Amino acid sequence: MRFFISISMIVISTITFAQQTMTINVSNPSNSPRTDQPVVIPLQQHNNIHSALVTVSSTGQEIPCQLDDLDQDEVFDELCFLVNLDKKEKNKYTVTLFEEGKPREYNARVYAEMLMRNDKVKEKNRHNNYIESITARGDCAYSYNLQHHHGVDFESELNGIRIYFDNRQTLDLYGKFKKRLELKETQFYTSEEQKKQGYGDDVLWVGQTFGLGAFRGWNGKEPTLIDPVRSRTQRIISYGPLRTIVEVIDRGWEAPFPGKATTQPLHMTQRYIQYAGHRDTDVEIIFNRNVNQYQFSTGIINVKNSQEFSDKKGLRACWGTDYPSTDTINWKRETVGLAICIPQKHIISEEPANKDNYAFVVGTQQNKICYKITYSSANEEFGYHSANEWFNFLKEWKKEIETPIRIDILH
Repeated sequence: MRFFISISMIVISTITFAQQTMTINVSNPSNSPRTDQPVVIPLQQHNNIHSALVTVSSTGQEIPCQLDDLDQDEVFDELCFLVNLDKKEKNKYTVTLFEEGKPREYNARVYAEMLMRNDKVKEKNRHNNYIESITARGDCAYSYNLQHHHGVDFESELNGIRIYFDNRQTLDLYGKFKKRLELKETQFYTSEEQKKQGYGDDVLWVGQTFGLGAFRGWNGKEPTLIDPVRSRTQRIISYGPLRTIVEVIDRGWEAPFPGKATTQPLHMTQRYIQYAGHRDTDVEIIFNRNVNQYQFSTGIINVKNSQEFSDKKGLRACWGTDYPSTDTINWKRETVGLAICIPQKHIISEEPANKDNYAFVVGTQQNKICYKITYSSANEEFGYHSANEWFNFLKEWKKEIETPIRIDILH
């Protein structure tokens, strides 16, 4: 009898501490150092993962990581961690996946938030009706006002963005003075006391424009809003600590289609990924089917009297100054640099600048379009303060995009 109990205890012990280990080789092909470079490992081949540990193989030093459930089915789909590499450096990392426990906790370096208004709260930066998903029917009268700051917001230490919850789905920008997380405290409505303490604020007026890289339809002549739709959704997929992921989902979008008045509606998911230590944001546009006969548009707002830069190969930017609000009494002019970088395979045309936008017409041969957006506020103590500085940074930014770190997974 004791023999069988002993065997059972061994079996239980084995199940409790079941784990899987892999080695990840990461190398920097560039002659420039890389900081906070994301390493993303798919977990489809690893079942029932509940926790993870990442260490530097040579030293055993633990580094922060996070597990993400992209499709919200309560199963982790990806592991993410960030690495720093010197020029031409190679390094090995050990990943241990556990079939028990829960994700380890690390200091947050990103933040994401969705809020409904609380009528009992008078201060605009202290609302506390937190949500993580909201859906509005296509005939919702004014979805823009459903959320406290008009849509989901997210940030790294360097930036802050909110996405309007309406048919514009425009990205509006928060400019910082200091390199830190702030949106939990300001909620995009910085008080006068917070301003005295060096907190940032809204720095861009977007109107009907692209703002920073909003994705739109294209009717052959101009951008079109994301309308009509059967419903539109915003949701937070991941809160961090190393990256936040938010999605904007449009169901039943009757997108413009060349030569036809109507066509089968599209299901579109816009995914925004913000990594810690980055001022740029990854944008993924995913459709429910092949859209190779469609044309779409994106770009950046033509900030008033802005100076434009384009390499004619997918990188387009501006530097300009304007009021961030129609209220020119209580707001000061803000100077910003904006940029978008689109892979050439997606570009159908680079449109001439007009009073609203620096636009691209884009498309894909399959069902996905990816690009990157970034911005800088001249208020930053750590950033850029002239068009030349900004445009020179962007040239290096594109070089980094085109020479990504190499990741090899050894099971």
